Amino acid sequence: METYTAILREELIPAMGCTEPIAIALCAAKLRSLLGREPEQITAALSGNIIKNVKSVVVPNTDGRKGIRPAIAAGMVAGDPDAGLLVIASLPHERLPELDAFLERTPVEVRCSGSPCKLDIDLTATAGAHHARVRIAGQHTNIIYLEHDGEILRDEPLPQTAEERGADRSALNVEDILHYADETPLEAVAPLLERQIAYNSAIAREGLSGAWGAQIGRILLEDYGDDVKQRAKAYAAAGSDARMSGCEKPVVILSGSGNQGITACMPVVVYAEHIGATREQLHRALLVSNLITVHQKRGIGRLSAYCGAISAGVGAGAGICYLLGGGYEAVAHTVVNAVAILSGTICDGAKPSCAAKIAAAVDAGILGYRMYLHHREFCRGEGIVGSSVDATIANVGVLAQQGMRQTDATIMEIMQE
Repeated sequence: METYTAILREELIPAMGCTEPIAIALCAAKLRSLLGREPEQITAALSGNIIKNVKSVVVPNTDGRKGIRPAIAAGMVAGDPDAGLLVIASLPHERLPELDAFLERTPVEVRCSGSPCKLDIDLTATAGAHHARVRIAGQHTNIIYLEHDGEILRDEPLPQTAEERGADRSALNVEDILHYADETPLEAVAPLLERQIAYNSAIAREGLSGAWGAQIGRILLEDYGDDVKQRAKAYAAAGSDARMSGCEKPVVILSGSGNQGITACMPVVVYAEHIGATREQLHRALLVSNLITVHQKRGIGRLSAYCGAISAGVGAGAGICYLLGGGYEAVAHTVVNAVAILSGTICDGAKPSCAAKIAAAVDAGILGYRMYLHHREFCRGEGIVGSSVDATIANVGVLAQQGMRQTDATIMEIMQE
């Protein structure tokens, strides 16, 4: 149980904006602090998945500016190097002209590094005879290299997986996740879950009330009705609508992703409100949703050609199933059914269409549960469905990491055109 609590502490952390541009801003803020002066030139060597996920999203607190260079400028000009993924949360509006001025006078060379690590941000800056280098890899705040004027201050090996640091996620399995949700004392995790509920509910409401992104959440409610299933989909999608378009409200992320943090949370919150669940029931259901999402992502990786929202939608379906009284058999069938429906959905970068994929993922999670209630299931040997729920989850990891490598490369080629 202590391992699972440690996983939640590591995963459920606040961030403002899409985590990839924010990680670039953090790296830039660290670089400016290390260099000790304004740079005259910057080189950004980025992995393909970082480029893919930064290209089309708005950097928060920048008045609609998109992409890699504004993220670097925000971190350089006004980033707090000690604030983690809230690095530019306090960027004042009156300093925005400084970002444009910085980019006008400071050449920023951006190139794809071809790194084998899919989350890899390597920034180098020079100013006269001085230079500095900062590299983040594996996880969004994991600094593996620091160098200043030829002195190497930190040099750690490139991580093979995001899980090399921190709690052992290989311990995750569906049966033990449910036992943990049933039995763990809530005092240690309730503050984490309450922050997740508060932050992600606030940005979901903002997404529904404002004209953010593609307005998928609003379309769902206006065109498909206001039943609980549509609200569950709409609130999750609306949070992404706002977040992908630069909303300045923070979210609590999961598996390094704000979209996944919202998707694993909001459908369960909506169903809990619908049935009048107690706070304890909601908390325990969120434990199921969050941990089953992380369980799936362990094999897939932090960044992949496989859409992470699918994993979170499956997790939400499992959390809803548990909230409504489902035990191991019900949750296992829900997960297998949902995974079989939408596995293979591509990630072609962070952008407004993520909200629509989230809606589809939540729909698949709920349909997976409804199939169980009707005594219907997808069986072993049908496509990627394995001999058990954990075997099926493992198959998804193989699909994402091995089967979709060329998919990732092809997506990058298309986006670069």
